[in-house]
Amino acid sequence: MDAPAKTHAKTARKRPVRPTARRMAAEDVRPFIEALAAANPAPRTELHYATPFQLLVAVVLSAQTTDAAVNKVTPALFAKAPDAAAMAALGEGGIGPLIRTIGLWQAKAKNVAALARLLVERHGGAVPADRAALEALPGVGRKTANVVLNVAFGEATMAVDTHIFRLGNRTGLAPGKTTRAVEEELVRRVPPEYLRDAHHWLILHGRYVCKARTPECWRCVVARWCRYARKTPAPAPKPEREALARGTRAKAVR
Repeated sequence: MDAPAKTHAKTARKRPVRPTARRMAAEDVRPFIEALAAANPAPRTELHYATPFQLLVAVVLSAQTTDAAVNKVTPALFAKAPDAAAMAALGEGGIGPLIRTIGLWQAKAKNVAALARLLVERHGGAVPADRAALEALPGVGRKTANVVLNVAFGEATMAVDTHIFRLGNRTGLAPGKTTRAVEEELVRRVPPEYLRDAHHWLILHGRYVCKARTPECWRCVVARWCRYARKTPAPAPKPEREALARGTRAKAVR
């Protein structure tokens, strides 16, 4: 479910997201991406799956949920329903108890059962390598379709999640007020030969280094090109480590 949940009519409207850094210079985009590539030459999704169908289901389940949480429920789910026909037969009632530890599990159980039925009815149980057909499935929006097209079918798509949206704006790589704007800017700016893997490089960097609250700039491989002004300094060493370091230096002098 890529679309955010609807809020009450009286809820105040959120202000549009503003870019947090100046736009990155065009000549800095390639070395920025190449540095990420050098640090992770063979990036992969962290979701566990064996087939395009299982990937599709895992991505649908991962909406507003961590990949780690999804990976805990999918082994049992896929053991009972490894393909679309089996998942459709399992139904919402059978899917729900197997995924109830993840967020929004009831709505996700309903969508997974429905998309499995549609895959059987419209596509013979196969996952279509077509954006329009994917987005016509329950629980599948542009982001999910982009992930499936990229990972399962090798297309150079850019799925923008919360991590990539933040990173695109914070670094200046692809400033934009909406996920679609960031996606289009990334597709335009990332060198074509790197575009397919760029989704993984960016999401993993945003997840583990360029974190939301406190980006770990001191260990960032792309910090020199990043336009974020308020870079986080390296944390001060813990007292015991500092004392140990002093003791080691003292011994070396003797």
